[in-house]
Amino acid sequence: MKIKLKEITVRELTNGYEDKEEDGVIGFDGKLDIRPPYQREFIYKEKQRDAVIDTISKDFPLNVMYWAVQEDGNFEVIDGQQRTISICQYVEGDFAFKNRYFHNLQKDEKEQILNYKLMVYLCTGLDSEKLEWFETINIAGEKLTDQELRNAVYSGSWVSDAKRHFSKSNCPAYGLGSDYLNGSAIRQEYLETTIKWISDNNINTYMAKNQHEPNANEIWLYFQAVISWVKIVFPKYRREMKGIDWGFLYNEYKNEKSDSKKLEIEISELMEDEDVGSKKGIYTYVLTRKEKHLNIRAFSPNQKRESYERQKGICVECKEHFEIEEMEADHITPWHEGGKTTAENCQMLCREDNRRKSGK
Repeated sequence: MKIKLKEITVRELTNGYEDKEEDGVIGFDGKLDIRPPYQREFIYKEKQRDAVIDTISKDFPLNVMYWAVQEDGNFEVIDGQQRTISICQYVEGDFAFKNRYFHNLQKDEKEQILNYKLMVYLCTGLDSEKLEWFETINIAGEKLTDQELRNAVYSGSWVSDAKRHFSKSNCPAYGLGSDYLNGSAIRQEYLETTIKWISDNNINTYMAKNQHEPNANEIWLYFQAVISWVKIVFPKYRREMKGIDWGFLYNEYKNEKSDSKKLEIEISELMEDEDVGSKKGIYTYVLTRKEKHLNIRAFSPNQKRESYERQKGICVECKEHFEIEEMEADHITPWHEGGKTTAENCQMLCREDNRRKSGK
């Protein structure tokens, strides 16, 4: 990994600056990719933006920035995107600072800003080296997300096309799946989630493999298939459906025949069951049949004590006596057979017998 410190003047940075909106932002004579297409919208607030210009106008040092050196010799901003755009927008006359636009400044004031030197680290190396470096540096300001760092490390045709589908507030993925995914498309969380699903949690491997693919059609078609499957299997939408790892469920159960009407009846009943602690987990449970997803309500200390006294401390399985601290509560009639978490349905077993019964 090679890291080289370079001084860049504001004049050099802003030369050739162009905001192409959805097609990205460039500067530095067209050699710097400030905001790759659909990466992230400008998120600095006015106070933060003004602080950048105030720092430069007073000739105070601005935090160091990081650029990745691309294969073609051009650059991509890794850290400093918001500061860079603030500087470029001010020089372009997009906003005023202290009620003065850049073109209103005196010649010496303009020259002072244009000659201001920015400190930039140019980072060159293998993808794995760059990722490790970007993850460990102390990034100030608007910290990059893990996926934004990966996008920089594995930048190329695949990432650019994937961002087109997944990385804007009104992008196609947002329109199709915002009811089912947590996070922000702008901060790359939709893209990260979908790569996690399709790669079975091997995000870096998947991105490295596809880095130079001409498009991201595979993952976009996959995402559409996941959301379509969810809507068919669970046609009635509930707010608990947002944020479930639907891709993993799709990967495992997409080929199984599901009776949506029967599932809806069961889901409705489970939603009304006071013993079910995790309503969100219901959707995973009706497919996997693993009760751990439901977080079934545990017996209270009073219910345990009542059952313990009733049994006189004797385990109902091995018939031996134990102190209450050595025993665990168990449903007499299992929950999945209609048993409730009540004192009448509680029995105390020694730890060994309870865990043997539970298959733990």
